[in-house]
Amino acid sequence: MRRLLGLVLMLAAGNSLALEKVRYCDYPVYPPVTWSDGKQVRGLAPSVVQKLFGELGYEVEIVVLGNWKRCLLDAAEGQVDVVMAYRTAQREQSMLFSTLPVLREEVALFINRQHPVQVERLQDLTRYRGGLLIGESYGVEFDRMVAQHNNIEWVSENRQNFGKLIRGRIDFITQERRTGQLYVENLPGAQDIVALPNALSVDYLRIAVSRRSPLARRMPEIESQLQRMVDAGDIERLLNESEVSYRNMLHLPANAK
Repeated sequence: MRRLLGLVLMLAAGNSLALEKVRYCDYPVYPPVTWSDGKQVRGLAPSVVQKLFGELGYEVEIVVLGNWKRCLLDAAEGQVDVVMAYRTAQREQSMLFSTLPVLREEVALFINRQHPVQVERLQDLTRYRGGLLIGESYGVEFDRMVAQHNNIEWVSENRQNFGKLIRGRIDFITQERRTGQLYVENLPGAQDIVALPNALSVDYLRIAVSRRSPLARRMPEIESQLQRMVDAGDIERLLNESEVSYRNMLHLPANAK
């Protein structure tokens, strides 16, 4: 009986030492924020999430789904705990967003110089055909325009969009400037793909926690830990490391990846 009791106590102690798990959903097609080397998800976003929640005593499980919209739906339903996303009124109904942003992002319009477009204001885009990833949102006005004019082709992978732009099948891509430029640098046939100088909009990536997750009650602690990371320069360091790693991966021989 004593041996049985001792075994039960040992098992209970072992379970108490196990880290609670956080399910983080990612769609790794936005280098240097998030990307895949074919073996694992890498980039600023997963690195920030792993460091932030690791410091709070959690183990992070990275969940990769078929498109970005699936990640948002699973977060809304509480199937995953965390995503990193732009804050919108619709998303705030199901998620809590960090007040402190992780990254400022400039949204640019990428075009093909062989098929120039004339854009001075948002409504000018209604004359052209664009490409977006499934689930993307670039602000209330942009989303309203897309819904009203149905001039967007939706795909699940950025290379599809840039391929269409190179071949002249679409006229523009709305894309974070940093991510788009990384694609263009290394994409065959993309020498005529450029980003227009004026930003379409500026938005901020934030930690977003499902309102159905037990993490929701720890938002003040999450904010405090994120602030410590920003103050320590961790965000800038992780972003720079991701850019270097992504470029290095692209220049590796195929059999070395």
